[in-house]
Amino acid sequence: MRIRLLHGLALLATGLLTGAFGYGAANLVPTFNAVPLDMRLSFHAELMKMNGITMQAAMAVSILSAFALAALAHGPARLIAASAGLLTLGSFLITRFGNVPINGLIKEWARTSPPVDHAEILRRWELFNDLRTLTALIAFALLIALALRRQPTPPQ
Repeated sequence: MRIRLLHGLALLATGLLTGAFGYGAANLVPTFNAVPLDMRLSFHAELMKMNGITMQAAMAVSILSAFALAALAHGPARLIAASAGLLTLGSFLITRFGNVPINGLIKEWARTSPPVDHAEILRRWELFNDLRTLTALIAFALLIALALRRQPTPPQ
């Protein structure tokens, strides 16, 4: 029962994380690219203030619950859950060392002005965003596969 609850928590947290990243990739980024640059920079800077709290919490719960599930699971389930945890950790590391530094630049640009190479830097942010979305999505898919896989019936 404890494993099932933990698996449910891992699915919920990783699903929320994947959904948030997916929404950003599918809707926010194209909108960012469709509006004037000053509007994008201002909105992006404000959005990151809110995301800093909610996304870090979702990543932390996703990582911890997947690793806890791996610790309690046995056999292939352990490997699948650990892989999901590592992929979610990958999303965190991409965010922390890829997106966050660029978010800091964007915040500065919103107050001043962007440099000449701003388009390349924004493309790099989008690449990091796509990568973290993909790692979160694969982690979520692994946890779903784990939930759907047939459990061996105990000998009678």
